Amino acid sequence: MAVLNSIRKRGFFLILIIALALFAFILSDILTRSGGSNKDQDTVATINGTDINRVEFMRQVENAERSLGPNAQRSQAINMVWERELRKTLLEDQFEELGISVSKEQVNEALRTRLANDPSFQNETGQFDMGMVQMYVNNIQNNPQLKDQWDAFMQNIRSSILQQTYVNLVKGGMVSTIADGEQQYKLENNKVSFQYVQIPYTSIADEDVTVSESEIKNYIEKHPAQFEVDAQADIQYVYFGEEASQEDIEASREDMRALLNERVEYNEVSQINDTIPGFQKATNIEEFINANSDRPYTDRWYFNKDLPAALADTVPSMNEGAIYGPYQVDNTLNLTKVIAVEQLPDSVQSRHILIRYQGLQTASSDVTRTKEEAEQLADSLATVLKRDESKFEALATEFSQDPGSAAKGGDLGYVGPGRMVPAFNDFIFDNASGTIDVVETQFGYHVAQVQEKKNTQRAVKLATVTKEIEPSETTINDVFSKATNFEVAVKDKEFETAAEEQGVVVRPVNKMGELDANIPGVGNNRPIVNWAFNEESEVGDVKRFNVTGGYVIAQLTRRSEKGLMSVTEASATVTPILRNKKKAEQIRNSVSGSTLQEIASSQGVQVQSATAVTMASPTIPGAGREPKVVGAAFGTADGQTSGFINGNKGVYKVKVLSKEMAPEMDNYTSYVNQLNQKVSPSLNSKIIEALKANADIEDNRANFY
Repeated sequence: MAVLNSIRKRGFFLILIIALALFAFILSDILTRSGGSNKDQDTVATINGTDINRVEFMRQVENAERSLGPNAQRSQAINMVWERELRKTLLEDQFEELGISVSKEQVNEALRTRLANDPSFQNETGQFDMGMVQMYVNNIQNNPQLKDQWDAFMQNIRSSILQQTYVNLVKGGMVSTIADGEQQYKLENNKVSFQYVQIPYTSIADEDVTVSESEIKNYIEKHPAQFEVDAQADIQYVYFGEEASQEDIEASREDMRALLNERVEYNEVSQINDTIPGFQKATNIEEFINANSDRPYTDRWYFNKDLPAALADTVPSMNEGAIYGPYQVDNTLNLTKVIAVEQLPDSVQSRHILIRYQGLQTASSDVTRTKEEAEQLADSLATVLKRDESKFEALATEFSQDPGSAAKGGDLGYVGPGRMVPAFNDFIFDNASGTIDVVETQFGYHVAQVQEKKNTQRAVKLATVTKEIEPSETTINDVFSKATNFEVAVKDKEFETAAEEQGVVVRPVNKMGELDANIPGVGNNRPIVNWAFNEESEVGDVKRFNVTGGYVIAQLTRRSEKGLMSVTEASATVTPILRNKKKAEQIRNSVSGSTLQEIASSQGVQVQSATAVTMASPTIPGAGREPKVVGAAFGTADGQTSGFINGNKGVYKVKVLSKEMAPEMDNYTSYVNQLNQKVSPSLNSKIIEALKANADIEDNRANFY
């Protein structure tokens, strides 16, 4: 009571304190989320000062996901939209800077090209008519959906015109000149022959040449463009999968065996026990399969060559009514019953005349015949053909409403069992060659003839109950317990030690990017990537993730910001370069003698020859591609010996024997064209890459997905 009185006395102060606390909490949340600005929450990226709005960007991602189909990953759609928006923004900057615009004449010409074959925009003579375009635009003004589609179409046309204009301007500045053509001609046809000595870098063992970390670091700093990398993170993880145990598999196998025999179930409606037939005695096979299998019944015939691998050795010797299984295929248990055995041709040739009628989903709007009229016509044609089948081709050409086969006299070629719709399939496989009759399907009435049957052999119809093997609740609980125990263990032990003790494999994932989505061995999993790059995550941290079919426990082992590679990362690239440079210096200092033969003798190598080598193909027999060496040879006078040359594979010295300079040509146009053709195919992509390299891009996509 005393406490309540005390609270009442100080009520005003308590309210004030609570209000201040709430205000501080709200203010803290606002500052944490937005830093005093909503831009970070609304902007996916900023490209050369242009913001890409989050809402619009994600709307486009959703559209891209729909266009890519149900099996596409969201990361694919995001990357596709990103590349499109990046290209669009970079190019629009260029259009504005250069003052490139689109004229009405260019738009009209593009419309004429794009819509020329669309009947909606053709006049009575079949020619494209701009007036029809204007009429269409006027008619859709009150239809928002069609208007939006047209506006998007026009925007696409204008964008295409601008891009092509820009590309043409760039291409115009890259046109090769006659001088370029002459130079290319000489690179391909001037030839030099020389003798050379090659002292390979391999003549000095790698372990005898030391390259320090400071030297690697200096090289990286002098060549930054070669070693720039985005932010990266390394993790290692263990996976605890909810996989069925051997006990689970055996229990599932017993459940499958139970399906063979009848069982008694209580019927809630009739309030009596019903006897449910088992697989052995079931009369409605399709109903039984669909009620008891994870995969629906498939009504088809199998020849021996078509049988699934698991049944290929067993089914050919089974009689109708026999059951095989339970047998395991991957993560399923199966029971297969032979429900029919017949001698069937593996293919049948047939032909038909198709008569459609009004009301069919497959009939076009120009079909005016009623169903009764279609049936009457089909019966009449069948009567004529039964008397004289030689008229089939002519009648098919005249009456059939299946354009593909009508052009071939109704011929449908050879097909295997189950390839046609059921009624037509049954007719051609169940009747003798030469039989003519009318068959009704969802396409209309077919005047059909069985022509030839080939390779009659044993065929079986199968019914298979398939059940996915699933872990039991006991197994799932056991996996959860193991994952939890490991998570606790790594708080006091090294990650690898805890993994070894529990008998699980540690899987490293190196050089993850901020926008990566796929984790090898796990699949698409953005939460793991986001955690690895989260500012609050520190190297050494461990976190558990629920993934499809189990748990991943991951440890962050490295994270680097965007910038230059570390010495360790760059070492594999830089060390050989610096090592060969040092080897070259040692080789130069160790050489004695002045002639090629003297140098070769002192180094234990041979003097070799190269004949008719060109600058366009600077490959030396016995040494490989060595452009520096070939260039030095062209720069050395006939009969003279060059200095030492540090090549790709060793230190060289060459003595020029002769040069064969190509004769002057009256016209180098063919070489100019050759150079221009090399530029065009990759020009568009190179333009975008160049614009990207010079752009100021702030990419925040990782914050939104």
